[in-house]
Amino acid sequence: MSVEESGSELDMEEQDEEQQIDYEEDEEESSSEEEDEDSTGGFSAGIYGPTEVNDTVFEELHMGPDCAEEVRELWSCFLLGAESREVAGEAIYAALFDAAPSLQSLFKTPRAVMAMRFMNGLNQIICSVTDPKALKVIVETLGFQHLDLEVTVPRVVIFRDAIVDLLSVEMGDRFTKRARDGFSTLLNYVGGAYIYVRVKFSERLKI
Repeated sequence: MSVEESGSELDMEEQDEEQQIDYEEDEEESSSEEEDEDSTGGFSAGIYGPTEVNDTVFEELHMGPDCAEEVRELWSCFLLGAESREVAGEAIYAALFDAAPSLQSLFKTPRAVMAMRFMNGLNQIICSVTDPKALKVIVETLGFQHLDLEVTVPRVVIFRDAIVDLLSVEMGDRFTKRARDGFSTLLNYVGGAYIYVRVKFSERLKI
């Protein structure tokens, strides 16, 4: 074998080794992305998440399609499991004010009426979770309707946890981590939007 042929073979071996290293790195990145997706159940909502209430911006909520659909399906199951929408609304109302009785002073409307308003508002929001544009319009409209309420981050957290805990109890094993993250993120989004709308609208009134 000539020196040139030997050198050529060495060059080819080095290229093969480099390609193998690149391939292994790509495999590791792909595996890492798949693990991230599996750990969140395909959950992706950008600047919004299940833990923090973001009240500094108000943009469209783009939830992963699987997560959004699971939220809708679980909500439908919750409604079907109740004797009526009135009963479901009463359960939500009770869960909220049992968790924070002091919040009841914020609402002057009779309990039965308030319970149905909670129910109808949540139903509108959840049914639109797969349509970011429609969801934003609905949430913004509801935000303007609640300008008289002093919505704060701690109160949003209380409301979110009360609803999530109620669904967890009612739905049992069907209330998966993905469903929990989905509902938590959606309620954080709504609460943060209410705060954002109230603050921005108040600033405009002062001008």
